[in-house]
Amino acid sequence: MRKIFALIACAAAFVLAGCETEGYFGYNESLSKDGYAMSADGLVVPEPQGDQFEEFSDNPFVKASEENTSTFSIDADGASYAVMRRYVERGYTISPSMVRIEEYLNYFTFDYPEPTGNHTVAINAELGPCPWEPSHRLLRLGIKGKEVPQNEMPKANYVFLIDVSGSMDSADKLELLKSGLIELVDNLNTDDRISIITYSGEVEKLLESTPVSEAQKIKKAIKKLKASGCTWGGKAIQMAYDEILANYIPDGNNRVILGTDGDFNVGVTNTDSLVSMVEGYASRGIYLTVCGFGSGNLNDTMMEKISNSGNGTYEFIDSEDEMMRVFVHNRSRFVAVANDAKCQVTFDSTLVDSYRLIGYENRVMSNEDFTDDKKDAGEIGAGQTITALYELIPTETLKSAASAQKVATFDFRYKKNLSDESIPLTKEVTVGEMTTEETVSENLTFASGVAAYGMVLRRSPYKGNASLDMAKSLVGKSLSFDPKGYRAQLLGLMERVKVSTEEKP
Repeated sequence: MRKIFALIACAAAFVLAGCETEGYFGYNESLSKDGYAMSADGLVVPEPQGDQFEEFSDNPFVKASEENTSTFSIDADGASYAVMRRYVERGYTISPSMVRIEEYLNYFTFDYPEPTGNHTVAINAELGPCPWEPSHRLLRLGIKGKEVPQNEMPKANYVFLIDVSGSMDSADKLELLKSGLIELVDNLNTDDRISIITYSGEVEKLLESTPVSEAQKIKKAIKKLKASGCTWGGKAIQMAYDEILANYIPDGNNRVILGTDGDFNVGVTNTDSLVSMVEGYASRGIYLTVCGFGSGNLNDTMMEKISNSGNGTYEFIDSEDEMMRVFVHNRSRFVAVANDAKCQVTFDSTLVDSYRLIGYENRVMSNEDFTDDKKDAGEIGAGQTITALYELIPTETLKSAASAQKVATFDFRYKKNLSDESIPLTKEVTVGEMTTEETVSENLTFASGVAAYGMVLRRSPYKGNASLDMAKSLVGKSLSFDPKGYRAQLLGLMERVKVSTEEKP
């Protein structure tokens, strides 16, 4: 009996200390039947109660006569789309705060032209019809990062920072992460280097910086990973950056890759403090990639903010396929070919009455920041495409304007290296280049379908006539270019999605 009471007291102390017991904090076991959903495999599972998403409002229309210039940082994340996919496949409801439309767009690869000459980036643009508001127009901006063959990729200095707290003890969290890391090791160059730091109730350097030529040693360390204890994230991040600096490769890919299912609840827990920490190291040429796992404990808000500030990306890993996509098929995206990448669009107010940037709400910048090379912006990986959409309300003058007249000018700036001066690129969009429903490209048709889907999920006040049926129709017309079948997969998700009916703030 004493042993039983001792165990109970120990467990209570464990919880009060802010630690996670295996399988407890993932779901709220007091849910009523209405809080449960049917997963793809037929199991009844509760809606996750601990996931944290930040509320935000859609970008509004801006009168071009009052402000004809719009500036934003690119966003190369894909997490928001993968979170949606996990929720749909498990029968969960999609809430508006979970949806960042730019991440839906940039999860996919578009059929954009490669850079030419000495540039590591190419830009393109298209003006065409707006499906949900026929009297409006859509401006699509496209960006493509230069492809880098594996034998030309810079040497990598990776530190895997791995959450091994108790809540990571499941097949879709730590075990999934382990299998992905092993696949990554098999695809790296032999002179790349890997360190492993783990954190739970304590922080441990599990593997000193080791060349991939010693792959078996690295894999042995990965296979040893086991989950238990609290989450001591802040101290672990500091150790990871110290390890990167100790093995820094000049002109190399020096990157911390964080894998976690949720929050840091011991150590540096304040998001602003974490942002300040990673910003300091980003300015020294160290990148941060954040990978989230599982549901019920996901601090989406914190993960997105620290990855944005850490010159990196935020991905959500919901399956073996996604692990392969991020760590194997798209591994070249860990190599930044464009740093501090910014977009600026200037509209002719005689042709454009108003405009609205779709998505990128937390990436909007002051117009003055565009030419300020000290202002941080987003990174583009090798071979990666970035897409943005503006919805335009045209003036009557546009109907009779000369074909050579500029509707908008798309300016873009990027750095090949973080310490370089930014390089400008410009693309003019003229009246004569405007497409119709018959001539619109598949790139714009697909982007329109993704945006319509995102606006329906967000219950956007600007969605006009957008519906799930419209989104499915647009995506269905855009499948001739579909690397890895992700576009076709989106169609299947649209058939099963459950849209929230909650009122937006």
